Amino acid sequence: MTASPSDPGVPEAAKQLRHELRTPINHIVGYAEMLLEDSGADEHAERRGHIEEIISAAGAILHEINTALPPTLSEPGADDVDRLYAAFQAPRSRVLEAVERLSRMPDAADGDFAGDLARIREAAEKLAPPGTARAKPEGEAPSGTRTEASGDARARILVVDDDENNREVLRRRLEREGHAPACAEHGLQALEMIAESPYDLVLLDVMMPVLDGYETLGRLKGDPATRDIPVIMISALDDLRSIVRCIEKGAEDYLPKPFDPVLLRARIDASLEKKRFRDQELDYLRQVDRVIEAAASVEAGAYDRGSLTEVGQRADALGRLARVFDSMAGEVRARETRLRTRVRELRQEIDAARGDRSRTETFEGGQLEIGETFAGRYEIAALLGHGGMGAVYRARDLELEEDVAIKLLRPEFLSDEESLERFKTEIKLARRISHPNVVRTHDFGETDGLRFLTMELVEGLTLRELIDSRGRLGVSAVLAIAAQLADSLAIAHAQGVVHRDIKPQNLLLDEEGVLKVMDFGVACLSERSSKLTQAGALVGTPAYMSPEQLIGEHVDERSDLYSVGVVLYECLSGRPPLDGGSPITLIAKVLREEPAPLGELAEGTPDAVCALIHRLLAKNPNDRVASAAALGGELSRMN
Repeated sequence: MTASPSDPGVPEAAKQLRHELRTPINHIVGYAEMLLEDSGADEHAERRGHIEEIISAAGAILHEINTALPPTLSEPGADDVDRLYAAFQAPRSRVLEAVERLSRMPDAADGDFAGDLARIREAAEKLAPPGTARAKPEGEAPSGTRTEASGDARARILVVDDDENNREVLRRRLEREGHAPACAEHGLQALEMIAESPYDLVLLDVMMPVLDGYETLGRLKGDPATRDIPVIMISALDDLRSIVRCIEKGAEDYLPKPFDPVLLRARIDASLEKKRFRDQELDYLRQVDRVIEAAASVEAGAYDRGSLTEVGQRADALGRLARVFDSMAGEVRARETRLRTRVRELRQEIDAARGDRSRTETFEGGQLEIGETFAGRYEIAALLGHGGMGAVYRARDLELEEDVAIKLLRPEFLSDEESLERFKTEIKLARRISHPNVVRTHDFGETDGLRFLTMELVEGLTLRELIDSRGRLGVSAVLAIAAQLADSLAIAHAQGVVHRDIKPQNLLLDEEGVLKVMDFGVACLSERSSKLTQAGALVGTPAYMSPEQLIGEHVDERSDLYSVGVVLYECLSGRPPLDGGSPITLIAKVLREEPAPLGELAEGTPDAVCALIHRLLAKNPNDRVASAAALGGELSRMN
């Protein structure tokens, strides 16, 4: 038997002798314990007595070895060794005598009985004083046998030991426990076998040729593919340093030879149970990774509904999550498909409106000249439009070299310091809104008595132009507008900004069908300057204003939702829900009358869509949809 590399601080000669003497004891006890288990019937009472004598004598020999060669012993002298051999010759003789008596019994040739007796005799002969002749037991299997496990047992366990009898004892012990053992002669062979086929547990000797137990353990625990396989060290070495070294390298446990079968069973069961829990944990983590990958695929727009079916079959919380996620992701994809269809139809409406749009349209009332440099920075390129708040120009920012929109504000709306300060506060809030469906406000400035805003430039046409050109819009196109409008308002309301003037003129559509809401922060001026005194004095458009806004009551996000309802009603029917010959008449209708049922004016509009829009048009804010976010959720669920 080849010793492992020496451990610092452990006397090598004493360690080697202790190992060589304890190993045969392991064989004697191991085979005798199995013979005893097979002799439980009443007719084997005499046999049991002889076997128990063998186990008792082996225990006496082990006591002599442990007493004479403790792990802390310095190098033993020749006289010490001679006294040790002499001390255990009497119990050794008891072993041999009991074997002899057993071999003469009538049923001694049954099964493995004779072979086990021969192995016990051979082990006892190894305990003879040096120089005594030793006989090879009959029927011993050839050394170097590589035993493969059957595939039907409870656990696959690899026994790694250079001593054939050690392997045989453990193999048979494991088979009795219902496991499927396999055997390897040294660490290198064990690593090759593990690479070919997975094992649930490794029982590993320390002192072996080719590749010892320390190195084998280190390689197993250093490889991510094998580090979770539990390893129990079983060795005749029982000094503390050897045990600590194995535990530090990752061994689950350490059993000294000879081992107690009951303790071995308990340690194996505990290690296998730990392995089972670890396998469950790893499987759980793999399934979690699949859910994470599914989430990434949803983000990339590549999720296939049903791809989490396997994970969803789990009975735990992860399984429930997978089932809910699969359902939600499938619904998200369906919603995205519906949205793409709606946007495509909206783009068709826009393209048709562009074809009908007059190429000679002009605007009046511009205060800036085309080509002039405004505020020392902006080169005016074109007048884009004008309204109650002022004129809008296309300009080139000469410092940043990019195109922007400039809204030149009418001076009467900022005629006092209170209005100006309030407007600046609103603009600061509006600048915090960053969303694809909101025209971004850049800056507020003043030059030569003129106050202006610079904003993101959007190439497109207003919803007002689209309605005027097309009349009624299709349901899908309107739902695409509604969804984007709801998203933009949800973001603005979350920042504490209420628009106050949602109307088709403030809603831009680019050539891709992307909606852009204009004038966040600007419409606040209407609350200071708009009174019901004369036509045209109202900055907000009465047809799109909520009842509470018209009579000067508190305005919150639900007022914007009322305006959304008016816009959507007009998109589908081609006309506002209420109209009048004058602003006073219109306001009276808004406060007192109900609009005509949308379904009668816009045939083919789903009842759910009509009902939602009429909820938005409720006189009482408490009867409307609670928030823009809630509106977006309801729109996303509509087919």
